[in-house]
Amino acid sequence: MRKFYYVDTGHRVGLDRFRRAAAILNALDDDEMTLLCSDFRIAHEARHFGIKNSVGIDMVRNIVNIAHKGDKIIFDSAEANPLMLEDMRSYFSTFIRVSDDPDDKRMNNEFLISPYYEDDRTCTSVVVDDKYFGEFEKNIELGFFFGDDDYEKDIEKNLKFFDGLNVAFLSGFYYFLDYEEMLTGRFDSTFEFEEYDTFITSTKILVTSSPQAVLESLASGGKPVYMQRKDYNKDFVKLFETLKIPIINDFNRAEFDTVLSMVSSQKYNKLQQNCNKVVNYLKDKLYL
Repeated sequence: MRKFYYVDTGHRVGLDRFRRAAAILNALDDDEMTLLCSDFRIAHEARHFGIKNSVGIDMVRNIVNIAHKGDKIIFDSAEANPLMLEDMRSYFSTFIRVSDDPDDKRMNNEFLISPYYEDDRTCTSVVVDDKYFGEFEKNIELGFFFGDDDYEKDIEKNLKFFDGLNVAFLSGFYYFLDYEEMLTGRFDSTFEFEEYDTFITSTKILVTSSPQAVLESLASGGKPVYMQRKDYNKDFVKLFETLKIPIINDFNRAEFDTVLSMVSSQKYNKLQQNCNKVVNYLKDKLYL
């Protein structure tokens, strides 16, 4: 009986779920756990995130080409429809689902990790790697990280948003090479994808469309501003409102100017350090 962790990744969905998976897997420290990614590129790079075993499978339906009936899986994706999910709950002896949907409910034959849903078989938590909690020198006043995906080149279409702002820019994992080169010439300072951790922990005010980056910035003592993309769902809005995190809609400069004028005095709520709580929950369910 084997154990898997499936996570949805790719040039149209970014790496938010992958970064969460990396935090969980590194804390879980199970050499027999295999990460399954829906993108071959990040599966190949996963070792740089401390992940020992990873396989690219192209699409969620290919899970059954690797896993056998009766195996165990942690499933972090919104790809599957209700019928497919029910099939997987029957296929795996232990099915643990990670959800960000505030309207989601746990089914009888699964376990659930969610920031919203609560019952005695659910781990109600937000997952952020322990390495982001602590005291960090904030030597970047204002930083921008759109996310790891910008397939439609939305940043280029909205460069006027940055007029008059002294902004440090962090590149994403799935950016086209020529696009990345163009963007780095438009900002006061730029950081490569490999400098992600340094950028997140060193930035005082972080503007980002990455929900995971918002949480990591908050954990490290930063003041994140969440940019709600038109092409992203609004699952995190309720959570961010609870944490007192300012939210702007896409590249709305008027909204951002208002937020920027008050963000220094904004009182954010503290993010709980829950990685061990989640890992203990997983150990209890996986090793029954």
